[in-house]
Amino acid sequence: MKNVFLAAVLMGGMLAACNQNENKQTTNEDMNTTLNLTQEWDKTFPKSDKVDHKKVTFKNRYGIELAADMYVPKSEVQEVRGERLPAIAVTGPFGAVKEQTSGLYAQHMAERGFLTIAFDPSFTGESGGEPRRMASPDINTEDFLAAVDFLSNQDNVDPNRIGIIGICGFGGMAVNAAALDPRIKATVASTMYDMSKVNVEGYFKSEDTKEQRMEKRKTIAQQRTEDFKAGTYKRAGGVIDPLPDDAPFFVKDYYDYYKTPRGYHERSGNSTDGWNVIGCQSFLNQPLLAWAHEIESPVLLIHGEKAHSRYFSEYAFEKMTGKHVEGRSAVVGNKELMVIPDAVHTDLYDDKNNRIPYDKMEAFFRENLK
Repeated sequence: MKNVFLAAVLMGGMLAACNQNENKQTTNEDMNTTLNLTQEWDKTFPKSDKVDHKKVTFKNRYGIELAADMYVPKSEVQEVRGERLPAIAVTGPFGAVKEQTSGLYAQHMAERGFLTIAFDPSFTGESGGEPRRMASPDINTEDFLAAVDFLSNQDNVDPNRIGIIGICGFGGMAVNAAALDPRIKATVASTMYDMSKVNVEGYFKSEDTKEQRMEKRKTIAQQRTEDFKAGTYKRAGGVIDPLPDDAPFFVKDYYDYYKTPRGYHERSGNSTDGWNVIGCQSFLNQPLLAWAHEIESPVLLIHGEKAHSRYFSEYAFEKMTGKHVEGRSAVVGNKELMVIPDAVHTDLYDDKNNRIPYDKMEAFFRENLK
């Protein structure tokens, strides 16, 4: 059973830079794409006729080039408003790609009048970064900031009206980004995980002792030695397949999305062979929400009432507001926790059960990106 839990843990901006050696300013022309991007529609959801779609790329401050799908409301929407558009950057879940949940969110929000991008994080999907299938609390937070860099420089975007949406494990990264970058005017974290908390404590604090953490450190350290010797990185496996009879419900929940036609995508680590075994090492001693209490901008946390992961949003809400809530919606100042009755974790991944509160997200961004 422990292996099942571990498998679920491991799965489930044009930025100008100064070259000090040559004292030369890097230009946008130096940042042209080198990525091989799929041009055909290969999403897990149907294409909308209400938006225009294209592929774009941008670099983060580490020089990693990120690939994104841009969704723009049809021209008549923009013409009616007579102004530059508010914009939203979307990514997640952890181990997913932009052709899955984040693209669906981005397309829906574009239908509602926002210019959106759904991007693959560093080391993932069509984005750059080597080796593949690594994760970093720093670099993956930076990915959000790079998306804001990019959106801020689009002619049809109002740079003072930019928000972000982080889903599942990238919900925690989105909150972290909001604590770091005041250009982010509003943040939504949907069905969020705090990847630091789950790696440090295990699910529901099931591995929350010094001794258990030390065993994790030893296991990953030994794997690093073996990976170096082998010249390659061992993968942890995506969502467990075949599914054991005694798998917890939330593992079955992930399987129902990532391993079936509902959400399977060949570039998704969760659908295929997962993260590198050492991929989540940094989360063991780099807390994501350390400064969440200093976020001044509005944050909306959305979670299913019956999601195994609901406690992560409750924890984040308490970090931001000092108020402990359990199993219910709450508002403190400009921070809100919205609990969706009867919804499980992956109900907020797609439109299968029509549980994603698009109306609420639209109202939230309309109010705070103005």
